[in-house]
Amino acid sequence: MKYCKFGLLDWEVSALGFGAMRLPIIGKDASKIDEKQSIEMIRYAIDQGVNYIDTAYVYHRGKSEVLLGKALKDGYREKVRIATKMPVRLVEKKEDLEEYFNTHLERLQTEYIDFYLLHGMREATWTKVKKFDVLNWAEEKIDEGKINYLGFSFHDKLQLFKEIVDSHDWTFCQIQLNYMDTEYQAGLEGLRYAADKGLAVVVMEPIKGGKLAVTPPEEIQEIWDKAEEKRSPAEWALQWVWNLPEVSVALSGMSEMRHVEENVKYADRSGPGSLRENELALYEDVKDAYTRLGFIGCTACQYCLPCPEGVDIPTILGHYNEYYMSGGSEEVKETYWQNNNPENHASNCIACGKCEEKCPQQLPIRKFMNEAVRLFPLSK
Repeated sequence: MKYCKFGLLDWEVSALGFGAMRLPIIGKDASKIDEKQSIEMIRYAIDQGVNYIDTAYVYHRGKSEVLLGKALKDGYREKVRIATKMPVRLVEKKEDLEEYFNTHLERLQTEYIDFYLLHGMREATWTKVKKFDVLNWAEEKIDEGKINYLGFSFHDKLQLFKEIVDSHDWTFCQIQLNYMDTEYQAGLEGLRYAADKGLAVVVMEPIKGGKLAVTPPEEIQEIWDKAEEKRSPAEWALQWVWNLPEVSVALSGMSEMRHVEENVKYADRSGPGSLRENELALYEDVKDAYTRLGFIGCTACQYCLPCPEGVDIPTILGHYNEYYMSGGSEEVKETYWQNNNPENHASNCIACGKCEEKCPQQLPIRKFMNEAVRLFPLSK
């Protein structure tokens, strides 16, 4: 395993971090984690040198932290540093901070949090941070030894990102970054801005919720085939992030043991500046091709769920994306109906907009649902 400096700390973090947002589940219920498989995956990753595990209060509808607490028994807690997140968007009064924090500790079966983040900073949540004096509360927790280091995760415009970075003496931040999102949200400019201030930068969605790991359209595979060194789509995506010297750790939300085994191998081959100039040029060609094909930025994070009308938004957007990238394949429509039923169909959308309020990508979900009704009609 390769290791990198974590900002200004006298500690090195593994190049690969384990993101506990997409653990294997039983059926389609995100709260029903496959406990045995998940624990095996997490412990395997730790045994291979992964020392940073990222979770949050809301992941897997509250069950991710519980699972992680079980996985880190038998001496594994001492081998890693845990990052979890305050659900700021759920805070309605200052007393909620204490309640949510104590729930973290209980679920994780730990007496302290190594790296604590204010979750999903955007205009609305940053306003809440100031309204409820969250930063002073967090500093008190640091003084009590309950939090070691404070950071934030971010989903908004670059200008706000810089404002938040400059507002406090943060240890680290977490941003979305991949070769498709170089100018989206914080982007590359935000990455460098934070790193120049001494913050460690944790990258989430390096594979864009798995969208950059699937078998690509033929047009895109032909671009990758031009490279002398052959890589899987997932490795191409991860190596792009690891190639950036300002990145401390790239998180991967792994849902199969195969993903863990492969990503550990990819991390062993990683390093800043390891990609050749001609390889970097391929990324630009791939990005242009994906953009032409109609790539949708849904990462399947499931923050939009549950939909009050039962619409399975992430699954529908996944098929929507696949349909356009395949050039309008009828096979995608057949696959859609194998994985969905009328109760979860886009036609049930009443355009209430609650999903859009919660979407970190700020996608026009109502527009996509309306289009999906046309693409995947109830009467086939």
